[in-house]
Amino acid sequence: MKRRIRRFLYALLGIVLFILALRLLQKGAGSLAPFLHSLTVGSVWSALGLGWLMAYLILSGSPVAAVALTLYGGHVLSDIETFGMITGSRLGASFVVLFVGFVYYLRGQRRIASVSIGVLTFLVTTTIYLPAMALGYAVLTSGMLDGVRLGALGPLHSLLDGVFGPLVLALTGSLPRGVVFLLGMGVLICSFRIFDRALPQVERGSSRVSGIADFVYRPAVMFLAGMAVTAVTLSVSVSLTILVPLSAKGYVRRENIIPYIMGANITTFVDTLAASLLINEPRAFVIVLTEMLCVSFFSLLTILFFYGRYQRLVEWLTERITRRTRYLVLFLIGVLVPIALLRLA
Repeated sequence: MKRRIRRFLYALLGIVLFILALRLLQKGAGSLAPFLHSLTVGSVWSALGLGWLMAYLILSGSPVAAVALTLYGGHVLSDIETFGMITGSRLGASFVVLFVGFVYYLRGQRRIASVSIGVLTFLVTTTIYLPAMALGYAVLTSGMLDGVRLGALGPLHSLLDGVFGPLVLALTGSLPRGVVFLLGMGVLICSFRIFDRALPQVERGSSRVSGIADFVYRPAVMFLAGMAVTAVTLSVSVSLTILVPLSAKGYVRRENIIPYIMGANITTFVDTLAASLLINEPRAFVIVLTEMLCVSFFSLLTILFFYGRYQRLVEWLTERITRRTRYLVLFLIGVLVPIALLRLA
């Protein structure tokens, strides 16, 4: 009982800090305009590179997506640039799995499976998100979903303003807006870490982990499992990193992981969707909803109609990259792509 109460308090504190962080970030967002201009962030491609690179730096995509929304709320990024930055945050988050797999490999679990899971995750994420980005761009520029609204959120924003407004004012005082933004980033990362402590921990050798092998042989089951785990953890980095020890110990095979990654890449937008409702900009919700629907469309299309061919292609690419050193080196050099994208105005 005490453990449940402690987890509840951690979850409550995480939510409070999450809302506070969004308020701080939005208040300090204007200070980033000159910096973003110096990076020539003025297109969907440069915004994609920025989100991608930031996710590398903090090893998580969700905080970067939240930052993108606050920059939009602070009128620093346009709707299309915000859409690109959120997409980039998800591509960068897939790198976390590769990083953890490499560390796991160096710690003594010397099986190529540890690294190949990261490569597979990146390939699946990229091949789904890039077509989804193209479709989402068309949807946003056409205004197809502009009429979507969740109803009157004015009372919610008034309540949040009344609760968090004085707190933000007390914390920031006369601080420069740049410092306020950095403070918000720190609080945001802290909120995710605290929320993680509210979740039950799964030990690598536990029967709970071992039991996963009993139901991983159906694509539909793994697809739903990926959606469920990510919806609970609110982090695609966490839900996909779980795959590293499972694969290294032989509990799951690569062909069973692909639909799991697809499912995880859909519900990873749950926290971003919630954050969009806390930004006093109605179109913020439309941006995130568009991304989520487009990723869902291509994921379901692949699962239902092309899964066999898609699976063989992705597995072949993963095998080629991980079995030959020069291909793996070229792949790792490819993670520098977001730096090049930043220069695309």
